[in-house]
Amino acid sequence: MAAPPDSKQRSSALGPFVLSAAESLFPGYFALVMATGVVSIACQLLGFPAFASLLVGINWIAYVILWILTLLRIILFRSKLTEDLSDHQRAPGFFTLVAGTCVLGTQSAIVADAPDVASTLWYVGLGLWLLVMYAFFTAVTVRENKPSLAAGINGAWLIAAVATQSIVVLRGTLDLQTAPTVEIQFLSLAMFMIGCMLYLAIIPLIFYRLTFVRLAARDFAPPYWINMGAVAITTLAGSTLIMRADHWPLLADYLPFLKGFTLFFWAAATWWIPFLLALMAWRYVIRRDKMVYEPQLWGMVFPLGMYTTGTYQLSRALDLPFLVSIPKVFIFVAISAWLATFAGLVIHVGRAAWINIVKRR
Repeated sequence: MAAPPDSKQRSSALGPFVLSAAESLFPGYFALVMATGVVSIACQLLGFPAFASLLVGINWIAYVILWILTLLRIILFRSKLTEDLSDHQRAPGFFTLVAGTCVLGTQSAIVADAPDVASTLWYVGLGLWLLVMYAFFTAVTVRENKPSLAAGINGAWLIAAVATQSIVVLRGTLDLQTAPTVEIQFLSLAMFMIGCMLYLAIIPLIFYRLTFVRLAARDFAPPYWINMGAVAITTLAGSTLIMRADHWPLLADYLPFLKGFTLFFWAAATWWIPFLLALMAWRYVIRRDKMVYEPQLWGMVFPLGMYTTGTYQLSRALDLPFLVSIPKVFIFVAISAWLATFAGLVIHVGRAAWINIVKRR
């Protein structure tokens, strides 16, 4: 049996381990920040403040680490990043930079009571949205060799809609009692519309892929839960705007439309849940595929937390108190999913670090 490596050996192995992690970083890893942030917000709203506060600390650590790895990748492994940007499967993950930043901002405002930090993150998120949105769609459009629909589309494409609505949610969270400038009110309303447009444009392609193209067990990956998560955050964005209509003058004329459209998207999110559960049962029970940790699992945790939060806020926005019974149950599903996935992450990172240390002895 090999002797345990000493501190000097662990230190010498740390650099290559970090560089390796940066080189192979999954573009959608900021979904970890998205999932942790929204579960924290749900816990704060539904009476679990201690756990919500704990998740704030974990999320900031994760956010900083992921940005360090991302910046290393930009500086040292630019060709890998460029390849990912034109990859139809991996490129949508870059939208998690936007959504992760904005969800962290919302979490900081609601749970940590840090509006100044949240405001800064809103501007960062808006800048990232402009960069990622047009870099992604330009890159996949001008690519010469394009994949088939079956090989190129998946639920991760809907993170474009999620990222857009996350900007609306954060802005509405910042301006609780006072109205922002009319320009920001207009921008928030327009971003809500853009998020709706992106969902309605992309979801028919995904639905076609699921129902008319052969689906292998491993084709049904966790990002397909974004089918539900994208409409759940649209519900949250719409509910936020509805609750701000009293002191955002620009929204007054659009209130009936916002109420109807928001309820429509909540109904769509609810419809997806039994279908996605059935597909999970098909993959893991009928086809006996083994569930192992992968970064994409955070793309399943996020929708569960977002549906919890979105439904709770919808009940307030439309004055439908009976809906609160749903998030009171779903909060435990979301927390359980987060704990299981986080445990998988810790084990995965620990095992990878240990293997790296042993190899360099």
